[in-house]
Amino acid sequence: MRALVTGGAGFLGSHLCEHLLSCGWKVVCVDNEATGTRRNIHHLINNGDFEFLRADVSSDGLKYNGSLDYVLHLASPASPPDYLRLPIETLRVGSYGTYNALQVAEEKKAKFLLASTSECYGDPEISPQPETYWGRVNPVGPRSVYDEAKRFAEALTMAFHRARGLDTRIVRIFNTYGPRMRLNDGRALPNFVYQALTGKPMTVYGDGSQTRSFCYVSDLIEGIHRLMQSDEHNPVNIGNPQEVTILEFAQRIKELTGSQVPIVFEPLPQDDPKQRCPDIGKARQLLNWEPKVPLHAGLERTLQYFREQLGILASAAPGRDRP
Repeated sequence: MRALVTGGAGFLGSHLCEHLLSCGWKVVCVDNEATGTRRNIHHLINNGDFEFLRADVSSDGLKYNGSLDYVLHLASPASPPDYLRLPIETLRVGSYGTYNALQVAEEKKAKFLLASTSECYGDPEISPQPETYWGRVNPVGPRSVYDEAKRFAEALTMAFHRARGLDTRIVRIFNTYGPRMRLNDGRALPNFVYQALTGKPMTVYGDGSQTRSFCYVSDLIEGIHRLMQSDEHNPVNIGNPQEVTILEFAQRIKELTGSQVPIVFEPLPQDDPKQRCPDIGKARQLLNWEPKVPLHAGLERTLQYFREQLGILASAAPGRDRP
């Protein structure tokens, strides 16, 4: 089996490439390194079943001469600082990039999986969020470049399935964490960990009562693999239904790191969701999947990774790229 993974050098993409290789697949990793990095796939480069192609799926399209059994489209900026810094690029990869990836899957007679997001639900009026909920998204707000790009990508994927018979899957990914997140990612976990480990005040936006549900990366990847093997074409939530407030999350990281830094509060960004919690009943029923890694264990593994990265940063010569 051979899979092409767009965004394969990113946080989630690199873990998916690694997982598929461990299952005996051949993997073609495509990335333009806008937010991904070859550091994430350095340990895979010498694997004879792994191939890296540096390309922009939005502008260059996708060209691959060999056969493919699966196209997995993960390419996209995913953290607010990234997609607010790259708004046009985010919209392009959700539209042109998704279209190009779908065309390759159609040409190769391959199955297709779209990595979508819980952001399709926007700032939800119900919680937990089931796949049947259509969401509440501000279509012209600053976050819309990511939210609407993913909603369009879902619509385009379903159009290829209905109109052209393409064998497709859609996974709605909820807040995922783990090794290979960037120190400057900008999302809650790397922000809190970086601040706690470097002695900076931990920044909580709003009053911290907004909730998130954090899923360890290995659980997510297992859910994606099971979805790949299923016959389900409509979206499926993959996430951890254990809900925690942002303030509680910050306090937990502060305790785990042993940090004495204060927690400071800043205004809540526009359209920031007040609740985020997946209804995973569909994943349980169809995929026999649910998360296994407890939050405490996942945070310990992630903290170890960040400590190692900070050690690399401290020993690097001035001017070197940040890990």
